[in-house]
Amino acid sequence: MTKNSMRLDHVVLWVADPVAAARFYTEAVGLEPVRLTEFVEGKVPFPSVRVNEETIFDLAPHTFADRMRMLPGAADSAGHPVNHVCLSLPADAFEALRARLERYGVPLSDIGHDSFGARGSAPRSFYFRDPDGNVFEARHYDA
Repeated sequence: MTKNSMRLDHVVLWVADPVAAARFYTEAVGLEPVRLTEFVEGKVPFPSVRVNEETIFDLAPHTFADRMRMLPGAADSAGHPVNHVCLSLPADAFEALRARLERYGVPLSDIGHDSFGARGSAPRSFYFRDPDGNVFEARHYDA
C-alpha cells in the first residue's frame, strides 16, 4: 500500500466509567485490557485496551480533563467523542464481532457495502456505539 512508517499509536476516548468501558471493550468487542488492574489499584490515571500490537484505546475518565493542559482548550474536549473510529478486521473476526455485540444487546447499523477506507473499498461494514456514545465502524477487506 504505502511505505509510510507512521502508525496510529493510540486514540483517547472520554468515558464516564473506565472500568465499565474496559469491560465493554474486552467482553463485547474482544480487545485485551491494558493497565486495568493498575487503574483499579489507583496506580495509573486511566486504563487502556489493546487493538493490536501497535495500537491501543486509552479510556480516560471525564475527571481527567483538568489534567489536559498540553494545549490551550484541550480540557474542553472532555465529553466530545470523535465522529467515529474504524476497526478493520479479517472477515471471520468481523462476523464474530457482530455476533458478540448482538449477544450484548448493542444496537448495530445495517451492513453497508463498498465503503472507502485506508485499504480501498471494504465489501462490508457496520456501525455501533460504546456505552459512552463513541461511534465505531467495523469493516473487513477481501485481502
